Amino acid sequence: MATTEDEKPKLIPTKIWKCKNAECKAWVREEFAESEQSCPICKGPMHRSMRHLPAVQNKIKRQPRKPKSEFDI
Repeated sequence: MATTEDEKPKLIPTKIWKCKNAECKAWVREEFAESEQSCPICKGPMHRSMRHLPAVQNKIKRQPRKPKSEFDI
């Protein structure tokens, strides 16, 4: 089964956090990482790196605003 260019996702350079432990393969996109980054698997230290990954759509569902009533304080 042959694949065409249209089927392959476009890869873009993406900042990631990668585990420093050579035996651990854990990594996480920077946009999904905690502020104090430790490995989610081995709890060891992590460092910044780059990978070519498909783009991710981060859509945040917001609650609709309630209309203000003249009775609200």
